[in-house]
Amino acid sequence: AVHEPGYVAIENGKIVSCGPMDQCPADGERVDAAGGWVLPGLVDIHTHLGLFEDSLGFEGEDGNEDTDPITPQLRALDGINPLERSFAESRAAGVTTVLVSPGSANPIGGQIVAIKTAGRRVDDMVIRQPAAMKMALGENPKHVYNGKNQAPVTRMATAALIRQCLREAQEYDRALQRAREEKEIDPPDFDPKLDAMLPVVRGEIPVHIHAHRADDLFTAIRIAKEFHLSYVLIHGTQAHLVADLLGQEGAQVVSGPYLTDRSKPELQGMTPAAPALLWRAGLPCAITTDHPETPLKYLMDCAAAAVKHGMDEGDALAAITIQSARIGGVFDRVGSLEPGKDADLVVYSGNPFHYQTTVRMVFIDGHPVKEEV
Repeated sequence: AVHEPGYVAIENGKIVSCGPMDQCPADGERVDAAGGWVLPGLVDIHTHLGLFEDSLGFEGEDGNEDTDPITPQLRALDGINPLERSFAESRAAGVTTVLVSPGSANPIGGQIVAIKTAGRRVDDMVIRQPAAMKMALGENPKHVYNGKNQAPVTRMATAALIRQCLREAQEYDRALQRAREEKEIDPPDFDPKLDAMLPVVRGEIPVHIHAHRADDLFTAIRIAKEFHLSYVLIHGTQAHLVADLLGQEGAQVVSGPYLTDRSKPELQGMTPAAPALLWRAGLPCAITTDHPETPLKYLMDCAAAAVKHGMDEGDALAAITIQSARIGGVFDRVGSLEPGKDADLVVYSGNPFHYQTTVRMVFIDGHPVKEEV
């Protein structure tokens, strides 16, 4: 709903009410945002924020453990530097919630965490851990392991390694269940990889699958259906070419980045028109920067580019707020201005799609964020 003018009431870090201004409670401290736009804090559910640090090379690259193609036991949480300058820049731009993912070097890369962008200790910033498991198809795993004389060097091997790990995790889960039910049976020896995969095969968390080409998108769906996985397709560079087929599968797509160069063959069809085409086909996608591919502070600019290429303004805002939160599994906390949700707000000086509009204020968990970036 749009309220002009309107209000949002905050108490103890939560939204307690919102609506038209004539219903605004009379008591309490007031912050005047007259003439501005008040939106939910922006949400990007595919980033590497704090894992690939700004202005650093190897010393700040902690997103890809490219020594083993199957690493589900890794946690993005353990590699994030919340004091890295991109956090401050993102907060100042109104981005308040992100999912941070391991990179795409490995077919199974590790656990994704959902965090707020404000804080000095990442443990205090967590919304959900794990939020999802990262998997990757296509050129990236092939490129990484082609020079190592080690699988995978083909798309076939990438899919086979994922299947093998999933099957072993299912067997591990069954063995644990038998040991719980029958006292004379010993549980299997602890396996950190398979233990990390238990929430996946039990359907407790989704898999986020990096895939650009249409054939890779359908390989992702094929594997997900084989193992009854909840899944999200990340990037989907060619998704708009097969949107009707993806719609038949009920697929969820996180589109982007597209404010960047076409750095490899599978990006040849990249276009900022993709989100508009997906929404028109009945596939309401989220928009991502894939930070640092496109710096996270430009998330609203990515939405504006989608609008410029045919996307409805309301859909574009949803793709970086409410729809992004839904697909990312954090809609219970963020993504919209509703009573009971976290008081994450961004106040713009005007229409956020106008090139002269600035961010006037940002609130995270009800606290004003003041940045000098």
